[in-house]
Amino acid sequence: MSSVNALDNDREMAFDAVDRSDPTPLHEQVAAEIRRAIREGEAGPGDRIPQARDLATVLGVNSNTVLRALRLLRDEGLVEMGRGRAIRVTGSADRGAVIAKTKELIEFARRHGYRRDELIALMHRLS
Repeated sequence: MSSVNALDNDREMAFDAVDRSDPTPLHEQVAAEIRRAIREGEAGPGDRIPQARDLATVLGVNSNTVLRALRLLRDEGLVEMGRGRAIRVTGSADRGAVIAKTKELIEFARRHGYRRDELIALMHRLS
């Protein structure tokens, strides 16, 4: 397990290198490692995390792979990518998990013929 210093605190974020024999796409493996670090308290809301190129070196992947993972995490509400390549944790692991499951539900509903408005109406009826 390799580690890299978080930029504005004394904690370190430890990461395992990606598993190239795993069929999971590399960017999803990278995102999973960052989610794990957030869940285990290695980085929390407001903390800066290492730049993409530093993470890429530690994880043994291309910087573009890390950037793709960071965009995924941004869409989940877990990180914010600011000016000057600053990356901050903005959410909790719980929030990320809920967003991921919600996306799964939306995809599942679409595959079964549900439109957005039908899915929303169904959720209202169930809550």
